[in-house]
Amino acid sequence: MASPTPCYHCGLPVPAGGRFQARVLGETRAMCCPGCQAVAEAIVAGGLESYYQHRSETSANPEALPKALSDELALYDRSDVQQAFVQHSGALASTCLLIEGISCAACGWLIEKHLRELSSISAANLNLSNHRLYLSWDDSQLALSQILQALRSIGYAAHPYQADQAVEQLAQENRRALRQLGVAGMLWMQVMMASMATWPEFNLDLSSDLDRILRWVSLFLTTPIVFYCCGDFFKGALRDLRTRHLTMDVSVSLAIGGAYVAGIWSTVHQHGELYFDAVGMFALFLLAGRYLERRARERTAAATAQLVSLLPASCLRLDEQGQSSRILLSELQLGEHILVPPGALLPADGRILSGQSSIDESLLTGEYLPLPRQVGDQVTAGTLNVEGPLTVVVEALGNDTRLSAIVRLLERAQAEKPRLAQLADQVAQWFLLIVLATAAGVGLVWWQLDPDRAFWIVLALLVATCPCALSLATPTALTAATGSLHKLGLLLTRGHVLDGLNQIDTVIFDKTGTLTEGRLTLREIHPLGEDSADHCLGLAAALENRSEHPIARAFGRAPWAAEQVDSHPGLGLEGVVNGQRLRIGQPAFVAALSNTPAPAIPGDQGQWLLLGDERAPLAWLVLDDRLRSDAPALIDACRERGWQILLLSGDSSPMVAQVAAELGISDARSGLTPADKLTALQQLHSQGRRVLMLGDGVNDVPVLAAADISVAMGSATDLAKTSADAVLLSNRLDSLVQAFALARRTRRIIVENLAWACLYNGLILPFAALGWVTPIWAALGMSLSSLLVVLNALRLTRTPAAPLAHSPAQTA
Repeated sequence: MASPTPCYHCGLPVPAGGRFQARVLGETRAMCCPGCQAVAEAIVAGGLESYYQHRSETSANPEALPKALSDELALYDRSDVQQAFVQHSGALASTCLLIEGISCAACGWLIEKHLRELSSISAANLNLSNHRLYLSWDDSQLALSQILQALRSIGYAAHPYQADQAVEQLAQENRRALRQLGVAGMLWMQVMMASMATWPEFNLDLSSDLDRILRWVSLFLTTPIVFYCCGDFFKGALRDLRTRHLTMDVSVSLAIGGAYVAGIWSTVHQHGELYFDAVGMFALFLLAGRYLERRARERTAAATAQLVSLLPASCLRLDEQGQSSRILLSELQLGEHILVPPGALLPADGRILSGQSSIDESLLTGEYLPLPRQVGDQVTAGTLNVEGPLTVVVEALGNDTRLSAIVRLLERAQAEKPRLAQLADQVAQWFLLIVLATAAGVGLVWWQLDPDRAFWIVLALLVATCPCALSLATPTALTAATGSLHKLGLLLTRGHVLDGLNQIDTVIFDKTGTLTEGRLTLREIHPLGEDSADHCLGLAAALENRSEHPIARAFGRAPWAAEQVDSHPGLGLEGVVNGQRLRIGQPAFVAALSNTPAPAIPGDQGQWLLLGDERAPLAWLVLDDRLRSDAPALIDACRERGWQILLLSGDSSPMVAQVAAELGISDARSGLTPADKLTALQQLHSQGRRVLMLGDGVNDVPVLAAADISVAMGSATDLAKTSADAVLLSNRLDSLVQAFALARRTRRIIVENLAWACLYNGLILPFAALGWVTPIWAALGMSLSSLLVVLNALRLTRTPAAPLAHSPAQTA
């Protein structure tokens, strides 16, 4: 009897008469279920079909994983390693794994189904929202490495999930703030209904018993708002009083505490207005603002932790006999020798002892092409070894590596980052001093004139002049403008951007991935013989398809398969295509195959590769990183505003000067490290410049964090996005041009809001002091003042979403 056909995606047997299929790598493949079919189609549709080229040999056989990967997974079977993330309860072990490669709900179904078929697993539950898999199994019957191999066999990588403590603490505080906001909102609505029922204007025939019940109900519902939801305000006020520095916490605490005490007095004596509804309203408005601030801090703290993911979990250590053994990165010591195979990340800073290869340092330097490295050269932790095996002696670990230095630069830049003065807080502080002094004086005067009215007049004055409108003037306008910019594809992550754009006089651009698209594309083919350009392209693509070098991505799919392909680091590739031995790469290397002199390069722009066989060179192929179509419009907009423009790039190739010349940028610097870029920014700050930075790589992170305003491209690294003040999700540079115009309009509306808030509080102050404003009208006036500020800010939402400039594809 013939064995069943294995599923091309997960390797499980395809049931007899199975009807599920997907077209992968040009062929129709059998699938065991609709889940695998959906996942395979999603992978192909997403342009990730090459995944199956590397995985197809192991998909049908879980045991056929590469030896390096199997050795690394076996490390997780050690008890000392499991101690940090595996819990034991009797015969069962439990853990949480972070799953990579999940694209839809079908992935979750496939993972759970595949694992539950293993006899020793008692529970396998995947949370699709955060991609965490919660497992329980009998580890005496099934090793953890076998579970990880089973997941690899169906195309998913799993890692132990260990949360960063700082990020977890911020997330816990964020959940607490959200609960406080929810409790305040829910109870405030109930308090409003109970309090309004006691107003004579609404219930002229309310009985005294029912009035007493409603008052006590309002008190009962308001107490959690004051002591649970608003506790942080009172703590902040006490801290500010101890440091003799008045802030909004003092004003808010006085208003909330005074209204709450007055409400208690009214409830006990069955006389006077209730202020419990005002307490709930204050809490709801102010807690919402604090919650948004906390979310911004949470993103900032998570940014630095993401750099850890650039380091591998394990490495190959060499003993005195040259034999390699896989160890955890934490076990590596200074001076030890390590083996770094092609395609592996370097675990530590060091120096090459033997071997030669190309190192991809794009995440750290921004240079998109791997750089050749040989014996004696320095290499950096977190970079990728592209071509040949290397033996490296470890010279720096942990906090001493260059990667950690970038983290320290980031933290220092964030600490030194200049912040625009918060005008609303300054105005509110001075106004608060005036109100407190006035309230004390008014109280003394009224105590002499009419002691029975003194407390109520002082309370009305404090409620009427509570600077809620002042505190809402800036954030409401920024929130409305932020929504408008989001429609344009520009996401603001910090509120000072729109105000700060009005003060910018200098802009710094990164090159790769910012002004250019950040990827090599094939620009031209120059045949040197009788073969056509298409035929030469097919030969080149056949060779490059067998390489992991970034250059290979520019050639597309090959019509033929190459054999006996050898990589020569820093020189090129050699292989056989349809019986024809070929080379592609550096001119001298290719020409040596045919023993002919290398032809002259036809131009000086772009990356020129020579293709040749054993008879003669066949063609020149020109690769280039194309300039974004809307980059000139953005440069022109900056120049029209009189801004100083700089181009700072980690790329050391002639492309930097070429891009600068094409865009008319006179100050262009290449080959800069993150520290060099930060030094250049600090020099600009020392000259009194206000700087806008636009970048996309890890090497841009310190400058993004230190700039007055920073914008990361939507295609940037996650670390760059979380370190920036704004993210250009659309990757459309002309959205920034509209942001400049919206910034001016936002500033104008903020000034209008602040002016109105000051005018209202200034006018209501003398009327409240004279006793002409009752507490209920004071609360109503304060609410209307805040509402007017919000409505004025909402005018910013009418900004048109269409971009100012269109690409050729849009205008066609």
